[in-house]
Amino acid sequence: MEEQKNTEQQSAEQSKTEQQPAEANPVNKDVEENKAMAIVGYILPILFFVPLLSDAKNIPYAKFHANQQLNLLLTAIAVNVVGSIIPFIGWFIILPIGSLVVLVLVIMGVINAAKGEMKKLPIIGDFTLIK
Repeated sequence: MEEQKNTEQQSAEQSKTEQQPAEANPVNKDVEENKAMAIVGYILPILFFVPLLSDAKNIPYAKFHANQQLNLLLTAIAVNVVGSIIPFIGWFIILPIGSLVVLVLVIMGVINAAKGEMKKLPIIGDFTLIK
């Protein structure tokens, strides 16, 4: 009889904890608040510094994506400069292929930021310029 009471009490406690909403994780709150800023920074990489000027400068998620955006901006500049300087090969090979690679990296960055993930971009993601 007592065992049955204990199991009923345990199941009642479990149902109470399942019904109560879990407290918001502060990390998830920071990610949700800075998602839009991270996405915009990939679409317009020149705005990578915006999170660093706001309250988000102390949030690892915002710093991570600002770093990835800066890497992306520098890669885009390098592709355009090198592709413009070198005649023919640069114009017909480096610029089109490099621009396509940059576009793919932008899309990957937007997807990662929208999901709230901190995945490094391939090829350029390992460089840490913002600490």
